[in-house]
Amino acid sequence: MKSHTTHLWLNTKNRIEFINITGKVEEEVKKSGIKEGLVLANAMHITASVFINDNESGLINDFQEWLHKLVDTKKDYKHNLTGEDNAYAHLMRTIMGREAVVAVTSGKLDFGPWEQIFYAEFDGQRKKRVMVKVIGE
Repeated sequence: MKSHTTHLWLNTKNRIEFINITGKVEEEVKKSGIKEGLVLANAMHITASVFINDNESGLINDFQEWLHKLVDTKKDYKHNLTGEDNAYAHLMRTIMGREAVVAVTSGKLDFGPWEQIFYAEFDGQRKKRVMVKVIGE
């Protein structure tokens, strides 16, 4: 079995932002030379998420509105007493998840219809990373 690991570095313009990283993950699968296996895309920060869904701008807006209904970004959370102001970002990450795993078949991401990989940043405007690990043969 072979493996290939890399880190995608991102720096968002906004504090909360969604970025389609499918193309970058596909590049890493190609570089790996792995034809059959799995790829893991993992947000390496506790205020960010990687998830799979449709690449449709209305849906991305719906995610943001939904998260803002579930998590009050202005609330005085206990975590914020530590000097941070990002408790809401930790909560949003918990809702959206940490990582995505996709099958690799014949050297390509084996997606269902419309599926894409997204990086969701909830406390951005600084350098962050996503680990991409491809394993297989």
